[in-house]
Amino acid sequence: MKKVICIVLAAVCVIGMLSACSTLKKDDKGAIVTMYLANQIYNFDPIVGYNDTATAKILSLAFEGLTVLDEDGDWHKGMMKSYKYLEPDEKEDTYRLEINLRSTKWSDGRTVQANDFVYAWKRIVEATNKCDAACLLYDVKNARDIKMGNATVDDLGIYAVESYVLKIEFEHDINVDEFFKTCASVALVPLREDKIGNDDTWAKRASTMVTNGPFDIRNISYGDKLVLERSSYYKRDTDSNQALDKYVIPYRLVIKYSYGDNTAQADAFDAGNIFYLGEIALSARDFYKKRAEIVDTPITASLYFNTTNRLFEKAEVRRALSLALDRQAIADTLVYAKPATGLVPGGVDDANAKGDFRKTGGDLLATSADVDEAKSLLKSAGVTSGSFSIKVRDNETDVAFAEAVAEAWKSLGFSVKVEKMGTKKISSENTNQSVIYRDLYQEALDEGDFDVIALDYNMLAPNAFAALAPFATEFSGNGVDMSNDNYDPFPHVTGYSDSDYDDIIDKASKTSDSKERAQLLHDAEEKLMEDMPIVPVLFLQDAYVTSKVISGVKNTYWGRDFDNLKMKNYMKYKESIQAEDSENEFE
Repeated sequence: MKKVICIVLAAVCVIGMLSACSTLKKDDKGAIVTMYLANQIYNFDPIVGYNDTATAKILSLAFEGLTVLDEDGDWHKGMMKSYKYLEPDEKEDTYRLEINLRSTKWSDGRTVQANDFVYAWKRIVEATNKCDAACLLYDVKNARDIKMGNATVDDLGIYAVESYVLKIEFEHDINVDEFFKTCASVALVPLREDKIGNDDTWAKRASTMVTNGPFDIRNISYGDKLVLERSSYYKRDTDSNQALDKYVIPYRLVIKYSYGDNTAQADAFDAGNIFYLGEIALSARDFYKKRAEIVDTPITASLYFNTTNRLFEKAEVRRALSLALDRQAIADTLVYAKPATGLVPGGVDDANAKGDFRKTGGDLLATSADVDEAKSLLKSAGVTSGSFSIKVRDNETDVAFAEAVAEAWKSLGFSVKVEKMGTKKISSENTNQSVIYRDLYQEALDEGDFDVIALDYNMLAPNAFAALAPFATEFSGNGVDMSNDNYDPFPHVTGYSDSDYDDIIDKASKTSDSKERAQLLHDAEEKLMEDMPIVPVLFLQDAYVTSKVISGVKNTYWGRDFDNLKMKNYMKYKESIQAEDSENEFE
């Protein structure tokens, strides 16, 4: 018996030693890694972050949903510890999931609770809130009725039955695997009601943001840098002796924006001043093409038409403008891109999560221009000239994309201006920062204030429904017009509304037959490419280069995972990169 006790005690000691294992030395907290990861971000709210590739990259490091996706689009447990899917019984006639959350904390030390998911999901389906991602939740009981103003947000079928137990009720039987893939969307991460409340600037200031992912947003210095710092609470049992870097190895990721112009960022990388290059300047892309890791992304660089503009009200005009684009030439200009052959890119599931939606659907768009056919269509529509602008985020790559499109459309006889949308400083008297910024591009996109607008059309989830449904009127996420008794739903931000398309998406949302659903979604994409409220141009790729001293970077479905990033001899770099360790650097 004594021998057994000794063995058990020894095992416990070993486990304790292992849990305390660390790469850290003395009081050091770990590597501080400078990088160029993404373009400047002005709003970190997850319900708008999916419209911009740069924001999606950062949000995937700062927040975590019930599940996460690997680079192949397969789901793994995130905030979810375990689950049961319960079919209806005699007492309850509703399909439901009961989900146990794992024990973890927000970056300020408060536990992540079921109510945080309840609040975040109710915020999305609230009838007065605009959010394309609302369609992701339409399987949840009453979600669609709430968005249409026919039920209150408290009727949503998601409940915190205990502090760490979430119950989700559904309108019908669901495909559990597909639902959990959807749950990995950055739009569906938990949020803190006590931090957001009625503060519409909470996602623009580090002082008011808390995160539940591996990194905390510690400092936002517009025009200079963004600092992400390891969350000491992510997954860790803070009551035990677990090492600070047990789950997240690097201490800080210092994302430099000052290297964003022309080839300065590449020069800084080659000089050893930054160690990860994740947004390569346009002029340096050919140079790094052989050295870079290049991966496909679930993002389609696209253009929205304002279909309420008389110039674009006819589908023939929109199709003509699409036909005039040489997608291959534009892809060659951006280097890390492929010509789009439909709206839905590769890597999106087809029926039963088997096969690839794009491969099954085939090519719906030509990769080369057909100017003669474009002019013929315009002539038949009675539109052969006109003036309009293309609004675009003011960064090098997006502007080059928009300018290439503008040149093609000018050749048809149109006067086209590329309008670079920047920011506007606004004072913030009730915050620790004296100045915050309005993102004028995002405001134009939200309000439909554009003739044409360029955007990164990000797949909200790895299924085609998430990409196609928002163009159906009741699935647009724009809510209803509360000013009239009919509660008329607002259409997609492009103004596109078509009853035949609405019917296809409605049928797809209700069928439980995966093959039928997949065929309906292929029909929807074909219909959308006929009507053309959106013009897909490129399937974007992501390219990055890492220094020889860096290892452990992992690809995910929407970006990079830096949790296991290691940096050789990182202590010697701390002085050279002049990282400021003092807390007064932060808000």
